Amino acid sequence: MLRKKKRKKSAVFTLSLFSPLRTTKTLFVYQKVISFFLFSSSFFLIFSAIFIRSSLQFVLTMRRCYSKFTAYHLGFKNSNFLLVGSGSVTRRTIATTSERSFSNYAAQVGQSQTKDNTVSDMLIDSFGRLHTYLRISLTERCNLRCQYCMPSEGVELTPNSDLLSQSEIVRLAGLFVSAGVNKIRLTGGEPTVRKDIEEICMQLSSLKGLKNLAITTNGITLARKLPKLQECGLDSLNISLDTLVPAKFEFLTRRKGHDRVMKSIDTAIELGYNPVKVNCVLMRGLNDDEICDFVDLTRDKPINVRFIEFMPFDGNVWNVKKLVPYAEVMDKVVRSRAFRV
Repeated sequence: MLRKKKRKKSAVFTLSLFSPLRTTKTLFVYQKVISFFLFSSSFFLIFSAIFIRSSLQFVLTMRRCYSKFTAYHLGFKNSNFLLVGSGSVTRRTIATTSERSFSNYAAQVGQSQTKDNTVSDMLIDSFGRLHTYLRISLTERCNLRCQYCMPSEGVELTPNSDLLSQSEIVRLAGLFVSAGVNKIRLTGGEPTVRKDIEEICMQLSSLKGLKNLAITTNGITLARKLPKLQECGLDSLNISLDTLVPAKFEFLTRRKGHDRVMKSIDTAIELGYNPVKVNCVLMRGLNDDEICDFVDLTRDKPINVRFIEFMPFDGNVWNVKKLVPYAEVMDKVVRSRAFRV
């Protein structure tokens, strides 16, 4: 009898330890804690999102005010025409500006430019950097089909009617020079395929306040045009050349003309350009074995070679494995016996 009672009490005690009432209270407490945590987290996230959104709106509002201020400083309703430096120059680029303000201010620039240009706030970006170097793309057309630049079938070209005319380019450049730009580079496409390239250079070089007029070209037609371009005020030039091997040149560009590019480099040297800058896009497995050969060009001639990293473009089948990093280029140059101080 005693054992049964003890077992009964023990059984009762065991049951009371895990009773449904005790379990329900514990779950209720846990549920409250979890609910409070979720509510606090949700409130914090909502508050953070509101704060970030308000901050972004404030920044955008300030940037709009700054853009309007700098635009009205030059007589424009907005400054979207600054995009002219990236891509081909088209009338669409300045379609949002006021025609009357543009015409009036362009006329003033042509009549009353001064030699000592004051730098406009328009040339200062949101990071406080001053930009006095303008690149103008004269055309999308090119007489090569470089593998890293465009597909073999070419690209769809902008109609000539949408490209800025010679007079419009000069007027637009005059606005920037009057605002403080002192260097202009003509690019493309291939800028030398434009028929009025000499006239454009002559008028740009006559802008008061412009210190340097440069061009970036593939050199195919440069040799016969360079003497005239020099007379028209071309100060410096960059010639693109990715290989010193004629057969490899034809493979990379899908066109012939290696000898003409080399002749253009020699012509530039003969005409007194110093230095003649040569741009070389490095691609692993194609021309990375010529690094020291390019460096050797600078031994006895006023040539500066600039190695450019292979960058991704639409249709150029970019691959990170083709990229040759700067450290590897320097290592090859330093280790090579071809390079001697």
